[in-house]
Amino acid sequence: MLHLRELVLKTASKIDTLEKLEETLKWGEPSYVTKHGSTVRMDWKPQSPNQYAMYFSCSSSLVSTFKTIYKHIFKFEGNRAIVFQLKDEIPEVELTHCISLALTYHKLKHLPLLGA
Repeated sequence: MLHLRELVLKTASKIDTLEKLEETLKWGEPSYVTKHGSTVRMDWKPQSPNQYAMYFSCSSSLVSTFKTIYKHIFKFEGNRAIVFQLKDEIPEVELTHCISLALTYHKLKHLPLLGA
């Protein structure tokens, strides 16, 4: 979870057009919000103790886009999350791309595959 947090903060710091990144709790989960982005959350759930996930707005096209681009890289939960196993190594380049798309979503949502 701390590693995911670091990736979000590092990714946000590299987006020139990003306004303020707010780190907060939503539904008791660490969440990251920007003015022109979609909320990114992360959590571990006791009912699935060997996995954790990064969550995105299920009403956005984020996860469907990620599935198209990274279907062989990530495991997904419906249209709302990228799921990781505790033992897995995180594919950082690809996840950083997903985080970047989420943090700038409202500027990209009109583009095919979010401009990816």
